[in-house]
Amino acid sequence: MKKKIVVGMTGASGAIYGIRLIEALNKLNIESHVVISSSAVKTIHHETDYTINQVESLCSHLYDSNDIGATISSGSFLVDGMIIAPCSIKTLSSVANSFNDNLITRAADVSLKERRKLVLMVRETPLHLGHLKLMQTVTENGAVILPPVPSFYHHPKLLDDIVAQSVGKALDQFRIEADLFERWGGLEEN
Repeated sequence: MKKKIVVGMTGASGAIYGIRLIEALNKLNIESHVVISSSAVKTIHHETDYTINQVESLCSHLYDSNDIGATISSGSFLVDGMIIAPCSIKTLSSVANSFNDNLITRAADVSLKERRKLVLMVRETPLHLGHLKLMQTVTENGAVILPPVPSFYHHPKLLDDIVAQSVGKALDQFRIEADLFERWGGLEEN
């Protein structure tokens, strides 16, 4: 069966993470089921050189964020899991509290109830105790919190090197090798 990943893009800063994720899935011939919130549309416009039409054209399947009846809103629709990139604190809060008022949070809730992998690339800093408690709750429910925190052992030269490493780490959660970054090879003694 062909791999299928649900991708939710929210309005948090870091729209490029979602875009690069969808591009990587395309390159790997993995079916993407994408929901882009209205706030994410604004962030894409503000932070990137992509048009919303360009982003939408990358998606295998695109859903309206208000379509609670979409296929991905049901556990009977088989997917390998979901990544929310970027994940706003509002979305984190909704997932933590099972507040399924849009398709992104409903699909995330379905991932948790079906015991499928759910990865949240939470984009906020600094974090207060309320944020941390929400992260604890979703982790206890089975989600993975994967903030896009860059590593530097691979000596990134471009912003895209940093983005690619975080996207690669998210795909690692699904055992998907996208060859997006240089993996840690250990320290070499001089």
